[in-house]
Formats: sequence, structure tokens, C-alpha cells
Amino acid sequence: MSAVTVLRPTTLNDRVMELLQRVDYRLATTADEREPIYALRYNAYLREGAISANSSKRFADPVDEQENTWIFGVYIEGLLASSIRLTVTTARSKDIPALHVFSDVLPAEIENGRTMVDPTRFVADRELSRRHPELPYVTLRLPWIAMEHFKADWMFAAVREEHQGFYKRLWGHQILCPPRPYPELDKPISLMILDYRSVRDEVHRQRPFFRSNYFERRMLFGQAAAQMAA
Repeated sequence: MSAVTVLRPTTLNDRVMELLQRVDYRLATTADEREPIYALRYNAYLREGAISANSSKRFADPVDEQENTWIFGVYIEGLLASSIRLTVTTARSKDIPALHVFSDVLPAEIENGRTMVDPTRFVADRELSRRHPELPYVTLRLPWIAMEHFKADWMFAAVREEHQGFYKRLWGHQILCPPRPYPELDKPISLMILDYRSVRDEVHRQRPFFRSNYFERRMLFGQAAAQMAA
């Protein structure tokens, strides 16, 4: 008998959509839920030389405890594959990680009611990211969905210089500040900015996997957002 050949989708859009069928986004709110994410962060940052070793083998910071911050784990068939942290400016809190380092270059509108999404601590498991090269796109759906849910104006990206090109190509981020020292990381970080509304329709046309519906957005952000507004 001849072996059956399973053909993978050939386009990026199809491959991401296929992977999404096996992905579970989980909001981590308890210590038990966050522990494996802190360990994943530690291993990822240590591997790339962004932090020094510590005895706890965990990497966390005070932003993790802010009420306007969400920490997500991205699971593929039950395995923690990646994580990302999202901090959103609200009427009650304008404190986002970018303010701690780039306050001198941030637009004045941040104090005038504009809504910003600041994604940080984007890390991935080495083996699963090799097995699933579409994992970055699946993970970055989360800040994109947050932009839509919160009707945000701008998205920041605090990234190393070598990652700037990816964000330019993916969404059209523009460089706001060249690399400078960043708290708790040994490698300098640059700041990029995206005007969400100016690119939203074109991104959805080119990369339809970034689309979301009301029910997905409410599932991911609705309950916590209602608690923040209370």
C-alpha cells in the first residue's frame, strides 16, 4: 500500500488559519496560571542573552500586577507555546510600560484620552516555535484583537532593533525612538508606533486571520474590562 501524503496549506494565510484551529488563548490571572508563563519568559530571555540567570528561574515585574494589564498564554493542543502581555490605557490608568522608558518621545495625546495598547513580554517556546513557524502571527492576533475591542488609536511595539523590520512589514509600524536601555533587560529596546485605524482595513484584506468577531473579543477581554470600568 502506498503511504498517504498529507499536504500542508501553501499560503501563510492558510497555514495560520490551520494552526488557529489547534490554538487556545488563555488569560492568566492566578499565580498558578502565571507560573509557567514566567518560566517561559525566563527561558526565552536567558537563551537570547537579554537577562542574567537567577535562582528562581522566573521572570516577572510589577507591570504584571497592574489592573490594566492582561497576560495571555497561547496553547497548542494543550502545550504552552507562547505568551504575550498587553497593557491598555484607560480612564483610570494611563500607566503603560512605554511610559517608563520613552516618556520623552510619546505623543502628547496619551494624556488626552487616546487609547493605547502596549504589548510586551512576547516570548515563545523554542521547540514549538520551530515546529510551528506561524506561531508569531497567532500570538500577535491578541494585541490586534485588543485594538479592536478597546477601540484603540495606537499600538506601540517595544522591540530590539533586529525585530523592527518584522513589525514594519506585518502592520506598518513606524520607528518612534531608536534603541535605548530598558529596565531589567540587558539588550537595548527601540519604540515603534502604529496608527491602527489607518491600516486596519488593509491588514484585514491582506491577512484575514487577524479578523475577530464580537464573541471572541468579549471572551478574551470582556469580563476583565468590565471589572476595570466598575
